[in-house]
Amino acid sequence: MEESQKKILASLRLPFKFILAIWGIHFFQVLTNTDFGSYGIFPREFFGLRGVVFAPLIHDDLRHLISNSAPIFVLSAIILYFYRRVAVRSMFMIYILTGFAVWLFARRVFHIGASGVVYGFVSFVFWSGIFRRSLKSIILALIVTFLYSGYFLGILPNQEGISWESHLLGGLVGIFTAYWYKEEIEADEEQQPPSWQNESEDSSFFLNRDVFEKTKEERQREQQQGSFWDKL
Repeated sequence: MEESQKKILASLRLPFKFILAIWGIHFFQVLTNTDFGSYGIFPREFFGLRGVVFAPLIHDDLRHLISNSAPIFVLSAIILYFYRRVAVRSMFMIYILTGFAVWLFARRVFHIGASGVVYGFVSFVFWSGIFRRSLKSIILALIVTFLYSGYFLGILPNQEGISWESHLLGGLVGIFTAYWYKEEIEADEEQQPPSWQNESEDSSFFLNRDVFEKTKEERQREQQQGSFWDKL
């Protein structure tokens, strides 16, 4: 029980720090009357590359901030708890590659907010269930589908005031990341061989495992050899 609690707390630590960071940055903007929007991603301009790092930390208003905070906290905690071997690497890959993809392909406006990363996390958890095919990953995929099915509308183009490109490209990056790490399975996803395949359990059977594979003559020969050595 104590080990499980430690694992839960460890999985919540990084998401909590990220949420504190984006809320702190937003309130700093409000209190100082500054606008960090120019630090977002501006596609295909060299100065716009800084947005790959900074854009997910910047939000336009409180509604934008709240809408991203809950899903990014929940999804990152799920990834850190259930996919510990690849969690940090996969989250970093989604964060960076989503930003680069937006810089390469999106409209030439400033793109800010963590929604692209959120879509990447949703896609990663869902497609990990498809690629890994373990019971745990499939259940997680179904849970994410139930919680965030409405997000599919966010990838539709020509939505005013919404970076639908970030949503679409984040989702595609999440698929790629899930596929990239599909072979690095967790300990609880490793398939154990059936007990009947364990040769060490032969002693638990009333008859020898190969009794029906031998001919009558071979069995009689073994019995005679055994009797001979007993007499000696």
